[in-house]
Amino acid sequence: MNQFQRFVVSRFGRDAWTQLIRAADVPLGEELLSVGATYPDAYLFAMVPVASQATGIAVPELLEQFGTFVAPTLLRVYAPLLNPTWRTLDVITNTEPAIHRVVRQRNPDAAPPELRVERTGPDEVSIDYRSQRKLCFVAVGISHGIANHFAETVSINQSECTHRGDRRCLIIVRLQR
Repeated sequence: MNQFQRFVVSRFGRDAWTQLIRAADVPLGEELLSVGATYPDAYLFAMVPVASQATGIAVPELLEQFGTFVAPTLLRVYAPLLNPTWRTLDVITNTEPAIHRVVRQRNPDAAPPELRVERTGPDEVSIDYRSQRKLCFVAVGISHGIANHFAETVSINQSECTHRGDRRCLIIVRLQR
């Protein structure tokens, strides 16, 4: 939640955050949220549509922008778990075994999405994204943010999505050369 606050303040200003928490009617103070503190998912789910309406940015795009924004922080926080020779597709391929596994061990209340990633070619991975939170758009943004970090360009296609009635979200990330 504190990362979403950073995103909103960075993109739209401190006043936008204050207006957002009031409009979404979530019981957060106006002060900075605590890093590492746990906040109910319901707060984020209440704020996103309000932020979308206020900014005119569709919910999927807003969540994708948030994912892109948060990626550098995630890469910095989890750097000790990453092989320094990895690049974009390697980080994506190894997120579940290298990061999410450790996150679940360290914090049993954490609920990162389950990612089943398959290297489908030298320049492509497919991500079978599964989560009760249905934040696949954030995963798309994080993938873009990881590519930005490595100064690589990717194309991303979400061929299946639970938001469109599919049984899962299938995200294809292709490295552009």
